[in-house]
Amino acid sequence: MTIIIPKPIFKLLFIDSKPEEVLKSVKEFYKLGSIKPLVKVEKDYIEVSIDIDKVEVEQNKYNTLIGLCEKGELKKALELAKELTSEYPTVSEYFRILGQIYSDLGEQDEAINALIDSLRWNPENEWALLMMGNIFAKHKKDIETALLYYDQILELNPDNFITLNNVGAMLMQNNKKSEALNFFNKAIEVNSEYPNTYLALGILYENEGKYDKAFDYGLKALGYSKKGDEVYVNAESLVNHSAKQYSEIFETDVIVNKFVDELSKRGGKKINIVSDDSITTAAKIEFAENYDRNYHLVKYNPKYKAVSHLVLHELIHLELVLDAREGDGNFLFTTNESCKAKFKESLKKFSGNLLRKGIPKESVDKFLGSLFDGINNQIFNTPIDLFIEDIIYTRFTKMRPIQYLSLLRLTNEGLVATTRKDIVDNVPKSVLTSSKIYNLVNAFHFRTLFNINLVDEFKATKLELNTAKSLYQEFNEYRNDKKGGEEYEIIQHWAEDLKLDSYFNLIPEEERKRKTVDEVVDEINDDPYGLNDQDPSKDRKMKKFLDEHSGDDINNAVVMFMIDALNYFKNFQKEEVKKIAFELATIGMTGIDPKKNGYSVPSIPNSSFSGYKTLSYYYVSWALAIPEMLNSLNMPFDEEYDLANKMINL
Repeated sequence: MTIIIPKPIFKLLFIDSKPEEVLKSVKEFYKLGSIKPLVKVEKDYIEVSIDIDKVEVEQNKYNTLIGLCEKGELKKALELAKELTSEYPTVSEYFRILGQIYSDLGEQDEAINALIDSLRWNPENEWALLMMGNIFAKHKKDIETALLYYDQILELNPDNFITLNNVGAMLMQNNKKSEALNFFNKAIEVNSEYPNTYLALGILYENEGKYDKAFDYGLKALGYSKKGDEVYVNAESLVNHSAKQYSEIFETDVIVNKFVDELSKRGGKKINIVSDDSITTAAKIEFAENYDRNYHLVKYNPKYKAVSHLVLHELIHLELVLDAREGDGNFLFTTNESCKAKFKESLKKFSGNLLRKGIPKESVDKFLGSLFDGINNQIFNTPIDLFIEDIIYTRFTKMRPIQYLSLLRLTNEGLVATTRKDIVDNVPKSVLTSSKIYNLVNAFHFRTLFNINLVDEFKATKLELNTAKSLYQEFNEYRNDKKGGEEYEIIQHWAEDLKLDSYFNLIPEEERKRKTVDEVVDEINDDPYGLNDQDPSKDRKMKKFLDEHSGDDINNAVVMFMIDALNYFKNFQKEEVKKIAFELATIGMTGIDPKKNGYSVPSIPNSSFSGYKTLSYYYVSWALAIPEMLNSLNMPFDEEYDLANKMINL
């Protein structure tokens, strides 16, 4: 057995020996019974040779010792470690563990003695060297001696990032910041995923008042650590503190005002920003076109912190609208009494229970109205907000700490709104589930941007979590190459997935623009409940169904006209349908040209049908009222009729 001890470490291990007695001390230490060591002194090292085989680790006891340490049973571990070092006095690792146990128990001098023995038997035991450096730096405040041990590790292994980090931390604690920075940077070069180094750099910059850098390094530490770990907890605290400090000194007006000027020039309208503590949200934008003004108005509630981020958020709402308008792809999100009636109908059982408890109908209606407004607010804003926050994060990097504080507050508000017991107990489950899913999507995005994981705190069901993941995945498919107006597709898709698409309408802005004010007023007066409104989601479902089920032999135009006919006749008595069937038969006696328009059916007011629509109504009326005579019409639309009946139930 040969042990090579470098001269620098040798001086540390036999420091108590008198110079003239060093060799005697070495020979005495390495003497095993009657076996005497052979000691050679070279220029850079001492060589100790002992005529014994290397002693193997006693694995069972070693595993037991490690298990006791992991469980924190240090007193039992101490006795076993002493036993092992006594039985196997040449095994460096046993002494190293003994030193670790003593240090954890607060007995640093005993720890040093054990670690010296560990290093005498193996001067290359890096963990023993590291522990010695840490003890001298932390507990003995002896930086000079600590550096000697750290340097020895780096001699053995210059890529030891843990040592590089520890040396940097020790230098930082002793106000040698520039030297510490060099060690931290070297540690990151070796291992760019070690969270402790990022945390240390964050603390260093925070101490210097460079809060934006502290914030960035804190985020990196979070990204490479596990929630609940000491590093994660400390990094989260660093991020919060540095963000707050930064928000108090950073001037945001320059960024906001510059962006206001850019948008004003692009959109051709002035933008006013005002404080308004009466608004129920943190901030909102009122588009000029919707309020018959020649300027856009952004309002913010001064009671909220980080309002500069909220103002910027609303301005990007305007930017997205301008992007969408460039391709005529902007939509208006609207609701009406019909939408609200459908929402209330879906909660009929819930509202009935409230009424039976003696709650006044007026209060129930008001509560349902607030739920209706709240869920529609999430339906519209959640997908758009994801794109907006992406833009802020990537384009306005100086705003990140302020953005973080704002989104943290909003995410926590969503957490409270979907998990607080009194809310959970009093909000309909269907509404609560949908709201939680939207809030989970926001939590996913917050985690993506800032490495803070609040998802688990929502206590979501597996279905809620999987649905939110699916929605967020769809957003990710759009985010890198989104085109103007595509956010409205996600609004619609998510609402359909959550079965919320009947509570609102997305109307093309250009279509609404073409209508005069009088036409809009007449439309509302004629149909205040929106009974004649087209349902965009149903149209999409029908198109998808047609694409999947119709072949080359299917006339899709006839299918759609038959659906129209089935809807038209659904509330008619059979005799009424039969009357129209005979009227259509009379028209058919002179021939119906599919390419011709202007066919009029006497019993259908204001009818001016195309040829295909007339043929479709003809077939459907006979299929409903006189099915036994249908074959006599010799109309080749049997498959179209079957398909229309399937689609009517979508």
